[in-house]
Amino acid sequence: MQEESVSSFIRRAALAGAALTLSVGPLAACGSDDGGDDGGGGGAGGSADITGACSLDSPPMSEAKMPEGGDAGKATGKVGVILPDTTSSTRYETYDAPLLEEALSAAGLTPDIQNAQGDINKFTSLAQNMIGAGVKVLIIDSIDAASGAGVEKQADEAGVPVIDYDRVNLGGTAPYYVSFDNEDVGRLQAQTLVDCLDASGAENPNIIMMNGGTDVDNNAVLFMKGAHAVLDPLADEGKLTITQEATVKGWKVENAAPTFQQAFTAVNGEVDGVLAANDDIANAVIGVLKTNGLDGSVVVTGQDAGVQGLQNIITGTQSMTVFKDVKLEANAAAQLAIAVAAGTDPADAGLELAPFEDPEAPDHDLQALLLPAQVITQANVADVIDAGALSADEICQGIEADCEELGIS
Repeated sequence: MQEESVSSFIRRAALAGAALTLSVGPLAACGSDDGGDDGGGGGAGGSADITGACSLDSPPMSEAKMPEGGDAGKATGKVGVILPDTTSSTRYETYDAPLLEEALSAAGLTPDIQNAQGDINKFTSLAQNMIGAGVKVLIIDSIDAASGAGVEKQADEAGVPVIDYDRVNLGGTAPYYVSFDNEDVGRLQAQTLVDCLDASGAENPNIIMMNGGTDVDNNAVLFMKGAHAVLDPLADEGKLTITQEATVKGWKVENAAPTFQQAFTAVNGEVDGVLAANDDIANAVIGVLKTNGLDGSVVVTGQDAGVQGLQNIITGTQSMTVFKDVKLEANAAAQLAIAVAAGTDPADAGLELAPFEDPEAPDHDLQALLLPAQVITQANVADVIDAGALSADEICQGIEADCEELGIS
């Protein structure tokens, strides 16, 4: 999956020119359906009446396969779970913790679920305590790969198998990894950006890329790599320009607005599309655009399908998000943990794992279960509701009229 090392890819991306040219083909229908022939554009780079609202009848589809399902049965003993923080995403406390608690407990295991609150020392201390308490399996979503790999070494020495959850620890020793196909997530973001701009009739649109956490999170590197896999092959066409590419280091949301403001100022506010790595970054971008009278006039991507991101999509200031059904991920991790705790071969429990290359440790025998994600635009917000991730009441609070207009209830 990773033909190029993470470190070399980061260097290559950083050294890439400030402006990359990309093409946009006739791919989809979203936003304005008149082809944008009247001109105008959200930024000076476009020639169309670009709108942030996007409704794709045929959105890009994930290349990852939906798991056929597994049932690892029952097991006994303790399972330790460490989540990274409560700031980089709302998902950990809202979804992951309760879902893992439910699935592990239902199988007869005793879960100890903790959150490191973004503190590496606390993360390490929690892991040491869990290993000392005799957990049969340790599930970790690390703050960074170095501390994660350090914990894995200690667990390995104690004979405790580790499951990398959501974020892989390159250079580590964990035998298992459960996540979404994160390169695929980046491809979905970039392709939807292209489709929405194309449907607006944009000509030579200007794009700002807002990556997140590539300095600490391999997932962020994979998002970026997937996005470039879509955009770079189109570079020679000269029909779309990436004028700035910035990173919100450490996924620190409080830095997203000033980081985007700097990029926005550098291009004199001439922007038609923003590839934002997640919904929190997208929301910060939208705030800057609003200050400059451009909210709803720029295509903005996102990820996580939380309340704020979905509300921004419904009101037309954000164009898409990527829905990663955490139920799938939590259940897959729980089933794998149950199988490992019971001494069962994961394949016998219906879990199909595949080798995952660790470029930082070529001899690392890592088996991964990668899950598909889904593009969400105005056309299919209801899919998030149908999946049970959020209710219509939660999503539509304060924007009831907008929801009613889109038939969301």
